[in-house]
Amino acid sequence: MAAGRLFGTDGVRGVAGEMLTAELATALGHGAAEVVEGERPQVLIVRDTRDSGPMLEAALAAGIAQGGGDALLGGVLPTPAASVLVRRHGLDLGAVVSASHNPWQDNGIKFFGPDGTKLDDDLERHIEEHVADRLEEAGSGRRAPESAAAIGRVRTLEAALSDYVRELSTAFPLDLGGRRVAIDCGHGATYRAAPAILERLGAEVEAIGADPDGRNINAGVGSTHPEALAELVAGGDAEIGFAFDGDGDRVIAVDGGGTVRDGDELIAIAAQHLRDTGRLDGGVAVTVMTNYGFHKAMEAAGIELEVTDVGDKHVAAALREREWTLGGEQSGHLIWSDYAPTGDGIAAALLVLGALGERPLADARPFERLPQLLRNVEVRDREAVAGATAVWEAAERENSALEGRGRVLVRPSGTEPLVRVMVEAPEEAECEAVCTRLVEIVERELS
Repeated sequence: MAAGRLFGTDGVRGVAGEMLTAELATALGHGAAEVVEGERPQVLIVRDTRDSGPMLEAALAAGIAQGGGDALLGGVLPTPAASVLVRRHGLDLGAVVSASHNPWQDNGIKFFGPDGTKLDDDLERHIEEHVADRLEEAGSGRRAPESAAAIGRVRTLEAALSDYVRELSTAFPLDLGGRRVAIDCGHGATYRAAPAILERLGAEVEAIGADPDGRNINAGVGSTHPEALAELVAGGDAEIGFAFDGDGDRVIAVDGGGTVRDGDELIAIAAQHLRDTGRLDGGVAVTVMTNYGFHKAMEAAGIELEVTDVGDKHVAAALREREWTLGGEQSGHLIWSDYAPTGDGIAAALLVLGALGERPLADARPFERLPQLLRNVEVRDREAVAGATAVWEAAERENSALEGRGRVLVRPSGTEPLVRVMVEAPEEAECEAVCTRLVEIVERELS
């Protein structure tokens, strides 16, 4: 296995049973147990609702136990529950079996450290090196037997869901009595937790995407497909809706008129509320995908911005470095580190509800959105874009023409064979024209 090729931008991810096998999951569990300092590391495992989840959970737990750790099974819970519960119970690591917004055939494994943050690149590299050695030994038959005395245990972490819901209710002591909230759980990891916390706070909840069968996760529902939720809210009695992705670390909102409100708008609503109530520590960290209108609004409000690469991991790192507390992504990751150091879709929804108070979301217009167009171009090798001189020269020309009015962003996907082309301009027609020109060049050079 080539160094640096196993962990991507958000853990290890691939088709279950093909790239992500039980053997690989076992090796990852063993490697994770090995990198923890001290004896008998305690590792929490949570997963989403995919068919392959129980298999990979079992294999990961076996690897942890074989590596001398204790694997604590939390069952189906949102990804951020790993961050919350690791800190609550003083555990050494959290492991999540999920492929987030990907289709059911995919799955993934990622790790959180004892402070609730995703593992840094160095620790991931150490795990990767261990996995490579482990799989090589298995293939050659050179693996030394484990000592029975060194093998850890696998057991269930009782009341994990209740503990997570309790942490949310403590951090967000809202009174939602009489309010009607629609949610779309994407047939994923939030299907129990999201209704539970909202009902606990007094809301009347109408849920869709809450009947997982192992293969319907993210299928036409959830934060990447908010159309069903928008139709439900527009045609019903709910005043607001929230759509979560498959693993529950991000959220998209829908206002009472059925208009979808993305992560940029939710971050802006939270930022302005926290500033007005004296609880915004420093500025806000966002990614290069954040709408240009957001930048202008924050500048007008006197709120400093830090711009990072795409990925909530980078946003979280910027928040730690600047000692700020709020950040996120257009895709719906929102981090408020006064609650947790990683994105949590349910927590973000509660933060927005608190920020809105009695005001309907339809009345909250935190900034004037600049028209934005994003196109994904299939390529043979997403890494080849780094050397595609013609692509970068074209992007620079278009950026120069839009200076002060908009911008262009060209970047490879972190998980798929795609190059993403994003254009923002004052008018839709200009957006379309610029994007079309750039897409044609990317296709010519890389497809």
